[in-house]
Amino acid sequence: MMPNETNNHLERDVSWWQPVLFAAMAGGMGWGIRGQYGHETGAMIAGLLVSLVLTHLFCKSAPALWVARAAALGTAGICFGGSMTYGQTVGLTHDLGLVGNWAALRWGMLGLSIKGAVWIGFAGVFLGMGLGGIRYRFRDMLLLMFALLGACYIGIEIFNNPFDPDHRILPRIYFSGDWYWQPDKADLLPRRECWGGLWLALLAAIAYVSWFQKDRLARNLAFWGILGGAIGFPLGQSLQAYHAWNLDLFKEGFWVTLDPCMNWWNWMETTFGATMGASLGLGLWLNRKHIRPYPDVEKDVIPSGIEWTLFAVHVAFLVGAEFLGLGVLERLYGFGLIMGIIPMAAIVGGRWWPYLLVLPVTLVPITGKTVRELVYNRPVVDPMLGWTVYLIIPLLIALAASVWFAQKGKAGQVGFGFTRPVLLLNTWLYFFLNFAFFRYPWPWAEWTVRTPNAIVFTICALGLTVAAFMGRPKRSVVP
Repeated sequence: MMPNETNNHLERDVSWWQPVLFAAMAGGMGWGIRGQYGHETGAMIAGLLVSLVLTHLFCKSAPALWVARAAALGTAGICFGGSMTYGQTVGLTHDLGLVGNWAALRWGMLGLSIKGAVWIGFAGVFLGMGLGGIRYRFRDMLLLMFALLGACYIGIEIFNNPFDPDHRILPRIYFSGDWYWQPDKADLLPRRECWGGLWLALLAAIAYVSWFQKDRLARNLAFWGILGGAIGFPLGQSLQAYHAWNLDLFKEGFWVTLDPCMNWWNWMETTFGATMGASLGLGLWLNRKHIRPYPDVEKDVIPSGIEWTLFAVHVAFLVGAEFLGLGVLERLYGFGLIMGIIPMAAIVGGRWWPYLLVLPVTLVPITGKTVRELVYNRPVVDPMLGWTVYLIIPLLIALAASVWFAQKGKAGQVGFGFTRPVLLLNTWLYFFLNFAFFRYPWPWAEWTVRTPNAIVFTICALGLTVAAFMGRPKRSVVP
């Protein structure tokens, strides 16, 4: 074996139910939590938890830096789909004026399937790129990201234009609010769509890994992500649509008490996340023979000074786009493919960035949105206490942990030593922040619309804790 190469075949005897069950828990809780935080950065919670679970199960003996890169790629890859609008697509299946319209229901579900497929397809292809044994370097990923951005622009021009709602001119294939379904709705505000652009970008990524890099795992896992998203989004929405279409059924029996406490939108998100997590878990299990670390994980890394500069720039751009209302930056960095350029290149080219991405970088917008909600939007806590408990302390813990694990990785730590504590830390950090966002809906207190979801998230967090403590590596790094 080459130096730093890992004999990983002993991790391939993982039972199929483990990645399916635990990735479903990770995806369900992560996507359900995303519902409070939204968009690209919120989706990264689910990508992070699913990626950590899968790398923990399959890569215990691999070099920690390689494992961190794979988890970081899966985390960042899932953010691209967050640029799509889908609220009005959901509305086609359950809005009051459309209940009973089967054609609108079918069209809305088709739109959700198309959007869900491309969303999770990106997560699959990038997670596969991290695990498939092909070394993607800084320049490779930088060029790929700009190529994907160009493909996205072309796809938007082809599929998502023309768009001139002032003159009721919409794209030929359109899945949002449309006068075709509600011709008399005077206040209809159609949303600009970009699913066509993202699909062309995803197909370009699949072509790149398949034809140029011969990365079978990235190609195969992309299709499992597409499958999970195509099934998961409409499956989750079917619960919410069924409720809207059958309100009388929820006015009798135990539903009389439970229905007022059910946040059906959040149940849609949780179901979607669980389905896509299970699909990625099953897909990776079926393709586990293609999981292989590449040798010399520390070779050809970019200088640390450049890494930390990119970290500072990316965080500054994130904060500016999310919280400071900087118009141009918000429009540019609010688009997932642009937001992902720095992280993707730095993850594959750096030694610090993989750890920074799975800890403080993903956490920054979530802590900020928690503080904004609890301290400013609907104040329930003193500003000093809110900033300290919900932002400063979590970020300091995450930053310190990322530095510590980066040092341990350089010293030869294997994947198990990284994934177990990082999975535990992230699981409970995001659970805690979301529980605070929910206003601490303890099950023994008076139930609110947050309580049922909080109970499910608690079960998922406990399940991920069990997963974190399952098994030690059977074979360690060969010196």
